[in-house]
Amino acid sequence: MLVAAPSLSDPNFERTVVLVLEHTDHGALGVVLNRSSSLPVSEILPDWCRLASAPSQVFHGGPVAPDSALALVRTQRPDVIGVRQLPHDVGVIDLDTPAELVTEAVTELRVFAGYAGWGEGQLDAEIDEGAWFVVDTLPEDIFTADPSDLWRRVLRRQPHPLSLVASFPQDPAMN
Repeated sequence: MLVAAPSLSDPNFERTVVLVLEHTDHGALGVVLNRSSSLPVSEILPDWCRLASAPSQVFHGGPVAPDSALALVRTQRPDVIGVRQLPHDVGVIDLDTPAELVTEAVTELRVFAGYAGWGEGQLDAEIDEGAWFVVDTLPEDIFTADPSDLWRRVLRRQPHPLSLVASFPQDPAMN
């Protein structure tokens, strides 16, 4: 998982927490976990809304392909139809899968509009220059009911001195 450093001023990623879904020699792809929208899941994916975790809104996954939807699920078993498994019983679900086929196995669902993407070597370069902190993911980070404070919570649980970054003010001039 990536946590934006306070110095990262790109408005698409300022104070974001990004779950990396794929990182290869050709680039990387992830979703922003802490930017919910006001659009209810029920308005765009009515068949999936009863599985949606609170807040049951569509999240802004990133600036790439904002008109596309991607969903993460937490499952009770690893062999769920239409799910590409990730660590921690989490997976990416194919939203073309009929929801009724997975209802019994899915315990949490989060829908994202768009995603974050990096070209070949781009993410590694940003990490090397200090724009991102790489930290471990907990399942509750992905499906948190309170995404607004996720950046601070994730940083607070890191070892010292990284945990101190959680107290950086939004505007350093106000320090």
